[in-house]
Amino acid sequence: MPREESHYPADWMRVAEKDWRRMRQALDVGDAEEAGFWLQQAAEKFLKAYLLSKGWTLRRVHDLEVLLNEAMGHQGDLGRYRLACQKISGYYLTERYPLMDGPSLTVEDVLGSRQDIEPLIEYIRRELS
Repeated sequence: MPREESHYPADWMRVAEKDWRRMRQALDVGDAEEAGFWLQQAAEKFLKAYLLSKGWTLRRVHDLEVLLNEAMGHQGDLGRYRLACQKISGYYLTERYPLMDGPSLTVEDVLGSRQDIEPLIEYIRRELS
């Protein structure tokens, strides 16, 4: 029997925080691809928690820009995170699908992206605390 995802923002926040810790751990050992993947996963779950808190109907979507567009319906100035969301969405694919020319993601890339998206994460944490 298939499991149903939670519709409670607190559940999504809990898992988002876990993914955020996983991202930091991967950075600590220099694994850029894994860190990028967990950064994307954390950002996705933070955005979903925020949207669920606003009455959003849960959907299976992994594209951070799509989720950000939905969030902007509640807080328009979140659009300043569009470029970061576009970039981080690609990290999901980097870890999941092998590239012909090998990995190109660096720890510095992930650190920069984390710095770019962290104010959005902090905003969501404040909104849902």
